[in-house]
Amino acid sequence: MELFWFIPTHGDGRYLGTSEGGRAVDYGYMRQIAQAADQLGYTGVLVPTGKACEDAWVAASALIPVTRSLKFLVAVRPGLMSPTLAARMAATFDRLSEGRLLVNVVTGGDPVELAGDGMFIGHDERYDQTDEFLSIWRAVLSGERVDFEGNYLKTEGAELLFPSLQRPHPPLYFGGSSAAAHEIAANHVDVYLTWGEPPGQVARKIEEVRARAAERGRTVRFGIRLHVIVRETEQEAWEAAERLISHVDDETIAAAQSIFSRYDSEGQRRMAELHGGDRSALVISPNLWAGIGLVRGGAGTALVGDADSVAERIKEYAALGVESFILSGYPHLEEAYRAAELLFPRLPFVRNRLAGAPAQDNRQVGELVAYNLRPAAGADRQAEGQQHVAVQKNSS
Repeated sequence: MELFWFIPTHGDGRYLGTSEGGRAVDYGYMRQIAQAADQLGYTGVLVPTGKACEDAWVAASALIPVTRSLKFLVAVRPGLMSPTLAARMAATFDRLSEGRLLVNVVTGGDPVELAGDGMFIGHDERYDQTDEFLSIWRAVLSGERVDFEGNYLKTEGAELLFPSLQRPHPPLYFGGSSAAAHEIAANHVDVYLTWGEPPGQVARKIEEVRARAAERGRTVRFGIRLHVIVRETEQEAWEAAERLISHVDDETIAAAQSIFSRYDSEGQRRMAELHGGDRSALVISPNLWAGIGLVRGGAGTALVGDADSVAERIKEYAALGVESFILSGYPHLEEAYRAAELLFPRLPFVRNRLAGAPAQDNRQVGELVAYNLRPAAGADRQAEGQQHVAVQKNSS
């Protein structure tokens, strides 16, 4: 199981839909989150892309030297960058980070934003273009000299002089809910990503992509993008969920949903259908809450509950075949710690230890009791206390 966290380059705060409790996302804050995720042992971080975000490649590159084990899931944008340029960027990042690059293929779903970036082709055409892009990108990174002529892209003698550290190329992650997207996943990618839909819907996607890949003699791994609101008790978790949207009014929901309605993304349509803009119908599956999607595009669902419940829901997705979990929570710095402390011990996940760090057993975890006794939990503390008393009695 891979557990990722998220760098909120589009903003962060304690509440959605308001500047109250908000915080500026500058380099210092991104560094704090990345270093926390690195130290805590997350597999990596997703760095988002789009006009609302700081540039993903620049941001991730700036975080290479202040982290040691953390991987970076960074977007390539077919149609907005050439495949050979994207291949050189990927190879350079992978070498300079010593093999810590993962590549997130983002085709895009907002025609208005895409038009602002100079792209004026429709949904299915964008996926055809993505197919051509990845055919060139993968071949160049595999060391081939590529002559290619498609409907959208053409290269003559394309080659990469300085290869990536990971061979044949850094792993490709990709998401999309349409039939066209499933074709891309089957043909090209290593990990197919879905947003956090109910398990039954996720299972159908996995079956579809797995079957298409098998027809081509390929295997694909699977991942999911989810928010988490995990607390020590169920009541605390649901109260936190309600607080997160406590400043979101009906006018703000209507404005956000109006923007989302212009998207031609099948995944965004499915996210919107989970709640229909109705804040009274946000629990869509056990512990799965769609409140974030009222005003946030893309991933709009969260697992909400106590640590045992959230861990069990994660295991349910894992039983379907999901191996990569890309998590986030508001605010992202504090929730990175909370999710790690509450979920890591309950999941089959091996933390990535920092290079050269001492073994976990040798670290001081928690404050010493009375400056002498190591803190322990429950029965361990009781047994340790009894042993200490017995030693004292024998000494006397």
